[in-house]
Amino acid sequence: MIRNSENQYGLTSIAMHWVSALVVFGLFGLGFWMVELTYYSSWYKTAPDIHKSLGVLLFVATLIRLIWGKLNSKPKALAHHKVWEQRIGALVHQALYLLLLSIMVSGYLISTADDRGIEVFGWFEVPSFGLLFDDQADLAGLVHQYFAYSLMGLVLLHALGAMKHHFIDKDLTLIRMTRIKEIK
Repeated sequence: MIRNSENQYGLTSIAMHWVSALVVFGLFGLGFWMVELTYYSSWYKTAPDIHKSLGVLLFVATLIRLIWGKLNSKPKALAHHKVWEQRIGALVHQALYLLLLSIMVSGYLISTADDRGIEVFGWFEVPSFGLLFDDQADLAGLVHQYFAYSLMGLVLLHALGAMKHHFIDKDLTLIRMTRIKEIK
């Protein structure tokens, strides 16, 4: 099943969710590591290039994911979910997307403040709009850093919510996003 159904996420939604999660964790780990590199490290130039390239690709994938979500139905909330749980879940998902997009835009502003575009694995270049405001790289860098930490905190909350549903409520919330077993 490629598309979502009334009861189950489709393979496309599931794949986009888990690939995005892996890339986000990878980018966070790479970013955390690379800021400590010295000029003499063999990774000093390579790590940021990989980080930027993956960030651009994640931005494109996130836009596709948002469009897919609008064109595709979302499985119904499970009947026993409380209204407040549904509202918090919706708010967390919106905040996750808002933080992701803000991190990617701030990353773009950091990377292009010197009027150079972002080369994506040698496949294409994302052009620069140049310096748009004073201290662009520094201010965007702070946003990028603090929003990345905030995103990781929200991801933890998201994962804890999924675990609560699985282990305490013993419902199908997590199973619907993992396809561990089919729902009939």
